[in-house]
Amino acid sequence: MKKISLVVLAMISVVVIFWHCTTTSEVIKGSEEHIREVTASINDDVLKAQADEHGDWITHGRSYKEDRHSKLDKITKENVSQLGLAWALEVGTKRGIQGTPLVRDGIMFATGPWSVLWAIDVRSGEIIWEFDPIADRGRALDYCCGVINRGPALYKGAVIWGTLDGRLVSVDAATGTKNWEVLTIPEDSQYSITGAPRIANGRVIIGNGGAEFTARGYVSAYDAETGELAWRFYTVPGNPADGFEQPELEEAAKTWNGEWWANGGGGGTVWDAIVFDPDLNTLYIGVGNGTHWDRSIRSPGGGDNLFLASVVALDATTGAYKWHFQHTPGDTWDYTSTQPITLAEIEIDGEMRKVLMQAPKNGFFYVIDRVTGEFISGETYGYVSWASGLDQNGRPIENEGVRYRDGRTWWITPSSHGAHNWQPQAFNPDLGLMYIPASVQAGPYARMGDRGAYDPESIGGKAGVNISMNAKLYNPPAFDTNPLAPPPGAASGRLVAYDPAEQKIAWDIPQSSHYNGGLLTTSTGLVFQVDAKGVFAARDGSTGDILWSYDTRSGGIAAPITYLVDDMQYITIPVGWGGGQGQTFKFTDRLHQGTFFTFKLGGTAEPLEKLPPLPSDITTLTTDAPPENIGNGFDLFTHFCIGCHVVGTGGGALPDLARSNEGIYDIYESILLDGRLEAEGMPNLGEYLSAEDVADLKSYVLYTASELRKGTDPIQMMTDLAGMQYLSDTKGPTRASIE
Repeated sequence: MKKISLVVLAMISVVVIFWHCTTTSEVIKGSEEHIREVTASINDDVLKAQADEHGDWITHGRSYKEDRHSKLDKITKENVSQLGLAWALEVGTKRGIQGTPLVRDGIMFATGPWSVLWAIDVRSGEIIWEFDPIADRGRALDYCCGVINRGPALYKGAVIWGTLDGRLVSVDAATGTKNWEVLTIPEDSQYSITGAPRIANGRVIIGNGGAEFTARGYVSAYDAETGELAWRFYTVPGNPADGFEQPELEEAAKTWNGEWWANGGGGGTVWDAIVFDPDLNTLYIGVGNGTHWDRSIRSPGGGDNLFLASVVALDATTGAYKWHFQHTPGDTWDYTSTQPITLAEIEIDGEMRKVLMQAPKNGFFYVIDRVTGEFISGETYGYVSWASGLDQNGRPIENEGVRYRDGRTWWITPSSHGAHNWQPQAFNPDLGLMYIPASVQAGPYARMGDRGAYDPESIGGKAGVNISMNAKLYNPPAFDTNPLAPPPGAASGRLVAYDPAEQKIAWDIPQSSHYNGGLLTTSTGLVFQVDAKGVFAARDGSTGDILWSYDTRSGGIAAPITYLVDDMQYITIPVGWGGGQGQTFKFTDRLHQGTFFTFKLGGTAEPLEKLPPLPSDITTLTTDAPPENIGNGFDLFTHFCIGCHVVGTGGGALPDLARSNEGIYDIYESILLDGRLEAEGMPNLGEYLSAEDVADLKSYVLYTASELRKGTDPIQMMTDLAGMQYLSDTKGPTRASIE
């Protein structure tokens, strides 16, 4: 009996010891050990499996297909009205948040303005760590468009993302400590990185921006664990005398004329769209616009200018060219093809096809065979004035005069913002519908005289910006008289549900702004989007009807994500107004700091305080400057300031100059010539402006403020300002001594 008791006691002791060991060694969720464990397992096989695994969101478009479609089914049309706030995290930013967060077992990795990266615990809604790569705040004018970032990548325990100033950075996902960093662009150049990197076969694929600033486009592949460059593919040819990096560039050079390599590098930056098909071992990259926008300047004599405004397919292992499809041959409107690309299998004429689908800026929706590059079909998804359609090969049929060669300002649709820009589309394969955040806007294009490249009178930025938006109010217009055309100066948006197989619109919803957030769709037939008014809504994917909504306080531009944590389905939408368009206007009374809103069924967190509008009275200061000086001030404003600021119309993420307090007007010289506000992103323009220029710029601002305060008719004010601008351009500003 005693022997049996001893055996029993021994067995109990073993059980107790085993229980104690297993419970005390259990990994705490959100700890360094937990984060390291769950992120270290993210490898090529795991990334590929995301096509069928929907619990986490660990790559930019949810899976390699980048369809932003989730099969999570806990949130349905029937219960979506029960969505409530789980938590909201303010991150202190004042500029646009565009990035797509990534989530692995309740650990979120997200980027924000100035390329700052956060690790966030979804279970608590708190920041675990933050990494600021210290992108130069004084170079904001070198970056197009806005100081934004579209998200990171995850691979084998590391978080990898690009910085505004062109670096690729890898940090330990558990601690935020740096693994490696590499500069992906030439030193002292005006390239930038705003797009999210992608992972393909253990390599990080990244492009860059800067086509308006003398950039020559390329995409690069780096070893994800070491940062070593593996290969690079150039999207436009360089100087033929120097040879060609790739054999295809020799053929591409035959589609160019003049000395494009000396006049801005050609452009063609890959600033966003990069998609990987692991089964075909193929990367698909979307290529941007040229430098100058106007083909007659960058490539005198014409030509298609390959590979501008194209999708190019590359071998993911070597970077070798496979095929290309050019959406806009000889692009002269900034109709980039850098908009999101989605991979799918859809039935066309009774046959299942492996396709890629894209709604680029030019206003046509394209379905292309992703194996061969064959054009399958293409139709407009909104009003288009520059082309009447596509031929059987997918080449656009241009309308007469749209290359604006006659000296007039042509109002062409879409504008340079595009019928669709960077905001992510989403595809529901069950419904066969693509959801597109579309824009409705005409743009003023002009080529005045025979000025060469590096046009000093281009609109929109400092010397070196080479675009074709008319900056002269007195230039004669060429209006689009079609009743369907958007009126000059007007802009709005549409949420479009598009059927790619039938190439037709299933339904569309008008929206007040042309600048709204990206999309998420689910297998339960829901579509989620935040708009410029800050309304985060769930719609019925079949009809567009709103089933649930939430006021996020500020306009949103990012796309939502959904994921599981401890068997609970969450939805997160980052909200922060800004970016290239949102810097100059807004659709809410006040903008709040950047915030990550996370929702779940039955969420009961208290909503964040919605602050009252800030005082925004127009200044009472006036000017007695001569008309020609006011006209010169307007010229300077369109050249240096208009990309970020407005005068009198309210402003967006950045201030309305007519509503500054009086103290700001007293320190204009210090701000513009000495870099007083560089730390806040206001560039030092001392290299480009004189004290006289600053006085003229201020006189334009105060003149406009005074006219608005008096209630002058806007058309009359523009007419008067056109006369002042013409006087300045023909006579020059009056130069009296400045005390």
